Amino acid sequence: MMPTTRRATFRAVLAATAAAVPLTRPVRATAAQPPAAAREATLFKNPNCDCCEGYAAYLRQNGYQVRVVPSHDLALISRQQQVPQELEGCHITMVDGYTVVGHVPVGPLDRLLAERPDVRGISLPGMPMGSPGMSGPKVEPFTIYTIPRDAAAEPAVYAVE
Repeated sequence: MMPTTRRATFRAVLAATAAAVPLTRPVRATAAQPPAAAREATLFKNPNCDCCEGYAAYLRQNGYQVRVVPSHDLALISRQQQVPQELEGCHITMVDGYTVVGHVPVGPLDRLLAERPDVRGISLPGMPMGSPGMSGPKVEPFTIYTIPRDAAAEPAVYAVE
């Protein structure tokens, strides 16, 4: 039945709107995130590692301001950041309070910074061929893991790229 008055039309629109609201995603109030171009990253790397420089260049190409810190103490930095040994990589990047280990693509990194999960960080362990900063073609999907805040917790798969 069609509404015949303005009031009836208004009520019909209001009812339809009220019915549709639960179907939409809730708006979550969060602190404003700076654009990726304003994000600063500090990358700790072995002074002799060229792929780490390639990863720093990759981050810069994707809008990050990267400060590279040569260090012979990556194992110490990994322990300080509570990175499980099985998640270690050839460099460690600190971004916006998170620890990012290895050649993590910017998709999962940007997602981490947007979602702000309660984890210490994320890792792409090892030096997978074809990952950002590494030479060669990509031969298999990259599995990115969480670095849990609780050292006793098991890392979880965060993304597969």
